[in-house]
Amino acid sequence: MINLLLVMAGGAIGSALRYGVSVALPTASTSFPAATILVNIIGSFILGFIIGTVGTPLELHPQMRLLLGSGLCGGFTTYSAFAVESAMLLEHREPLVMGTYVVSTIVGCGLAALAGIALSRSIAHSQ
Repeated sequence: MINLLLVMAGGAIGSALRYGVSVALPTASTSFPAATILVNIIGSFILGFIIGTVGTPLELHPQMRLLLGSGLCGGFTTYSAFAVESAMLLEHREPLVMGTYVVSTIVGCGLAALAGIALSRSIAHSQ
């Protein structure tokens, strides 16, 4: 039961943070969705960092990984917004913006996750 509560608490915090970013960076349906790509890249980096600590001296307690990984990152990042924004850009005949958004999201999130993993392992090995 505690694990479920941890995921729920992290998700609530992540969702509130996600909402704050969307308020700070509002996006028209025909322009580049900066808020969504920003939260997805940041969330990918954080989750990569968390996962990168597994098996190292920095390894987080499994319940902390649930709170921060499944909960916070799960509530903060958003695949559904990415999918809908991509579809809306295509519907509004903005294929170049949509293509740029899709490619930059996939590449950016992948690189951010790798950077998070590399950073956590670098810190762990320096201790």
